[in-house]
Amino acid sequence: MPRTGREPMRRRALIGATIAAIHEAGSLDVTVSQIARRAGVSSALAHHYFGAKDDLLLAAMRHLLAEFGRDAAGRLRAAPTPRARLSAVIAASFGAAQFRPETVSAWLAFYVRAQSAAPARRLLRVYARRLHATLVHALRPLAGPRAPRIAEGVAAMIDGLYLRQALGEAPPDAAAAAALVEEYLDLHLAGARA
Repeated sequence: MPRTGREPMRRRALIGATIAAIHEAGSLDVTVSQIARRAGVSSALAHHYFGAKDDLLLAAMRHLLAEFGRDAAGRLRAAPTPRARLSAVIAASFGAAQFRPETVSAWLAFYVRAQSAAPARRLLRVYARRLHATLVHALRPLAGPRAPRIAEGVAAMIDGLYLRQALGEAPPDAAAAAALVEEYLDLHLAGARA
């Protein structure tokens, strides 16, 4: 069946509505009907495009991961040094598309979903492995054999700041979050050189 020009727009609208509905509910306890209504389409059309609710949730996760990947790749291409590459990854982690209330809520819900759903767990593992590999690659020239351990700490800080943001009441402060990770990184790089 050929795709119409409206299909990509409707898919994007449903993915955006999924993220907004998760944020509003504070969990994955949303229905396809609620999401469809928010997107301005029928529930039947949402099922036609994505199938079951889990498929729609996975599409939203893939969308967020793809956004992050595009942002990180662009920043990494512009980074001339290993240290600049690390800052590029940190900046992408707290970029405007990722570190906003709706997206933070969605990430938290997806992490919870990954505890009981293998497809969500696989997606998060892929993300975690890619993040770790990118960090280790940039850290190797700066920290040698300590690179994997420092990369693990940076990734844990990023995840932890998302968790804190999801549980907090203040609006996201991407600059402060990135600065905290940068400070952690600088401390460990100084230790690696000592």
